Amino acid sequence: MKCKISRNAAKVLKVELDKPESAGKLLRVFVTHAHGDHAHYGLGVDEPTDKDVVVSTDSGIDVILEKDNDFLDGIRIDYFYAPEEGFEITNPTKGNHGDH
Repeated sequence: MKCKISRNAAKVLKVELDKPESAGKLLRVFVTHAHGDHAHYGLGVDEPTDKDVVVSTDSGIDVILEKDNDFLDGIRIDYFYAPEEGFEITNPTKGNHGDH
């Protein structure tokens, strides 16, 4: 499984992961809702289970993904400051270019 994290997203995520309450935990990306050929995603800080795989990224952040969930393979995590500040998770390999 693959996951990419943009430079802006990595900066924001590292701040969250460095908090004391996140000690020993990793970033988790999960599908909040799927329909048709695309999904909507969420982020959290969690510990992996036997249903997960931990993916290393080139940003130095390891990400927990649910095994065998095709909507999670190939995701990209971005962080934008405009027009609204926040994360956007897409899966270009599935043709999903953002929530609607």
